[in-house]
Amino acid sequence: MTPSLTLTQARLGPGGPLGALRIADGRITALGPDITGDGGPVRDLDGRTVLPGLWDAHVHLAQWASVRHRLDLAGAGSAREVADAVRERAARSGADPVVGYGFRDGLWPDVPHKSLLDAVCPDRAVALVSGDLHAAWFNSAGLALVGRAGHPTGLLREGDAFEAVSALPEVADEVLDRWIAEACEAAAARGVSGVVDFHIADNVTDWTRRAAVHRPAVRVDTAVYPAYLDEVLARGLRTGDRLPGTAGPVRLGPLKLFTDGSLNTRTALCCDPYPGREGTAGAYGVEETPYDELVRLMRRAAEHGITPAVHAIGDRANTRALDAFAEVGCPGRIEHAQLLTAADVARFAALGVTAGVQPAHAPDDRDVADRHWAGRTARAFAYGDLLAAGAQLEFGSDAPVSPLDPWAGIAAAVYRTADGRPAWHPEQCVPVRDALTASARGRAALAVGDMADLVVVDVDPLKADAATLRAMPVHATMTDGRFTYGP
Repeated sequence: MTPSLTLTQARLGPGGPLGALRIADGRITALGPDITGDGGPVRDLDGRTVLPGLWDAHVHLAQWASVRHRLDLAGAGSAREVADAVRERAARSGADPVVGYGFRDGLWPDVPHKSLLDAVCPDRAVALVSGDLHAAWFNSAGLALVGRAGHPTGLLREGDAFEAVSALPEVADEVLDRWIAEACEAAAARGVSGVVDFHIADNVTDWTRRAAVHRPAVRVDTAVYPAYLDEVLARGLRTGDRLPGTAGPVRLGPLKLFTDGSLNTRTALCCDPYPGREGTAGAYGVEETPYDELVRLMRRAAEHGITPAVHAIGDRANTRALDAFAEVGCPGRIEHAQLLTAADVARFAALGVTAGVQPAHAPDDRDVADRHWAGRTARAFAYGDLLAAGAQLEFGSDAPVSPLDPWAGIAAAVYRTADGRPAWHPEQCVPVRDALTASARGRAALAVGDMADLVVVDVDPLKADAATLRAMPVHATMTDGRFTYGP
């Protein structure tokens, strides 16, 4: 038994009354206006608001931790600008490969090509990962480094990009593990008590090693990919099981599967062709996993207690994913659900499928969507429609695609803009309370018996304007009854 801690002068939930809550053994044990200390420590919150701890339901944690140490290309408006940034980085760094992240070429006036990078950095490998993680741009030396010498353009997409990036030299395990620990601490500082890690790797092995040495500052549910499914099944692990040998709350998450690509790379699988690509190969996007194989893998996972999580961005991809859930008859998740047919919106609730969505992508991708999904954007990032239909939403960032900061996603869901322009499809805005619930794995309020995963904020979210909500000042974060950030 651990000593109790009483938090007083706390606003109990958004818009809630002033009161107190007591915590012991990782749980809320008392809650209300008349709770007083019981001899254990007492902390006065001075009227701050206590909320259920926030989750980021979709993170690529190793990549997020790594991009904090890479060349930032997020602001580049053309392939030429990227080449200039690479020239500058190469001139002031050593002999190691130049690795960058964040370019988005969907609106560029020119086309990424290896010759542009060869011209500015001919003798060192250059590897640049797109902002959506679905493309990678190499120079000739970089292509040779990852076994792709002779590739005609140096721009790889989807599976080719994933394989090439995974072939890059990796930092030592101890370095990456330290970076990830730092990233988890930074997430806790923004009110995060847990993440779902979708990094493409042998995550069970990596997190068993990592968490045996250092307890992460957040809970971690770690995804498994088909290449590692047999090993996970042989160990008898099921979704929700704690990984043996770990020093913190690290559990097995879902099985991650792909149906299509992404919007920025024009590989999301859609019912209508991409403008200007009519009649060409890939005009409708890319099918990543054939339907029969998708069903087979989902059924095998579900039969062994592992929840499927299916990546689907285009409307045709989402229809196929929902069809597969209907055929298998299991609950699960669809990750992204960015473009939906009107008929599919109601199927999420009917089939018990959670929509794992990333609200920050809506304002980030509005211009790309307006160009490449022209005439269809009323049903893009349709969070309001999904809520109205009874679907369960869980918010994430897809970090590093957008920063691991739940408040940016909450503000994007509520206001549907991030740059001062009017809201993009304001009919899809989400009320603040619903956005908070979707960011806390469905926890809408504090309750006795709940895990003591909490965030204390300086401003009641119901009273915050758009700028304050996005930059919400976090006073403290608690996971499992332990302060992971704050006083």
